[in-house]
Amino acid sequence: MADSGTGRKLRHYRRGHRGEWLAALALMLKGYRILARRHRTKLGEIDLIARRGDLVLIVEVKVRPTLVEAMESVQRLNERRIEAAADLWLARQPDHARLALRFDMVAVVPRRWPVHVENIFNGR
Repeated sequence: MADSGTGRKLRHYRRGHRGEWLAALALMLKGYRILARRHRTKLGEIDLIARRGDLVLIVEVKVRPTLVEAMESVQRLNERRIEAAADLWLARQPDHARLALRFDMVAVVPRRWPVHVENIFNGR
């Protein structure tokens, strides 16, 4: 018999992948180009990195039952981890000096188009 914990992890993993795919689609329809998905660094992971012109979005994707739960799930600890990973990514970009960085969230909730929330937190 399969471990129920393993099955739950797989469902969450698939739900997260689907949520990131929907979030990326929503951003592309708004004119953003997706530069990276699940960008891993030694300091943490960035769900999506998107760009339109000189604006770069560092996007946290939250799949939750409600928009309120998605908004509340971005905590200060997450913010520091995301900021640190974004700093590493930005330092590797040849045009980093002219890029504007913004921290956004896309909430994926049931039976609703993904909700793009700009400036979910301000970086340092």
